[in-house]
Amino acid sequence: MGSFVSQPLEPVKDVAPPEVASSANPVPVIAPGGPAPPAEAPLFNNCWSCRVLSGSGLIGAGGYVYWVARKPMKLGYPPGPGTIAQMVFGISIACWGVVILSDPKGKAFRTG
Repeated sequence: MGSFVSQPLEPVKDVAPPEVASSANPVPVIAPGGPAPPAEAPLFNNCWSCRVLSGSGLIGAGGYVYWVARKPMKLGYPPGPGTIAQMVFGISIACWGVVILSDPKGKAFRTG
C-alpha cells in the first residue's frame, strides 16, 4: 500500500572523487540568483493510503480534543477562554484532516 517496498527503486549513482582544482582551470561558482536544481518529490503524503490514514487520524484527534473541551460544559460549567481556545483548536485539527483527505498533493495548484 504505502510502503517503500511497493515503490520502484531508484538506481544508485556512483559518486566520483573530487578533483583538485588547478589555478589554470578554476571551478565556476554558481550565482545565488541562478537557476536552482529541480526539487525532489517528497517521500510522504503521495499515496491514497497515507492520506486516508493521516486524514482520518487528524479528524479523530480533533474530535477528541473538541469532545474533552465540551464535556465540562455539558455538566453546567461556564466556558472560559481556555475552553473556547481548546474547542477552536480541536475544530482546526479536524479541518486539517479533511483537507488532507480531500486535497491530494499536486491537485490544488499547478506548477509550471
